[in-house]
Amino acid sequence: MQTKATSRSDDLYPAGSVQARLGVWIALAAAIILAIAWAFQLVGGYAPCKLCLEQREGYYTAIPLLLTAAFAAHRGWPACLSRGLLVLAGLMFATSMVMGVFQAGAEWGWWLGPNDCGTSAGPAISAGSLLDDLQESTIIFCDEAALRVLGLSFAGWNVLAAAGLMKASFAAAVAPADV
Repeated sequence: MQTKATSRSDDLYPAGSVQARLGVWIALAAAIILAIAWAFQLVGGYAPCKLCLEQREGYYTAIPLLLTAAFAAHRGWPACLSRGLLVLAGLMFATSMVMGVFQAGAEWGWWLGPNDCGTSAGPAISAGSLLDDLQESTIIFCDEAALRVLGLSFAGWNVLAAAGLMKASFAAAVAPADV
């Protein structure tokens, strides 16, 4: 019996339809979470603070990475590409999760939030009405929860969501392929 010796890791750990499907599903879940955040902002009137916006950046980066990983796995491109992109997406969610932990801790008073975290809820319309706009605007601070649902603020819910997406991305990266 003759065996073929190979040094390519792609032959040992191929990517397949599992990575393609999971990449799409995780990207869809991340997009839904972003849509919920945008709905609270645009419909609910909850203006995001600086840290809230920074937590979204991980999602904005991870979604195209996940879709590219899914496409690469579907097309049969090198497994290291699709698996690597899934790991990178997981790291983006991990970053968002850590920033959510930081903000939630600041909201609970466990540590201080950033000094520069306070944004106006609305931009000034004109320079002539700047004073009126400043008097009517609401300052959004990173260390004050705008809303708590079941005891968790937006940052707290982001920690749970990002942790789940991170775990799913890492699991998809190491899942066996059903090529």
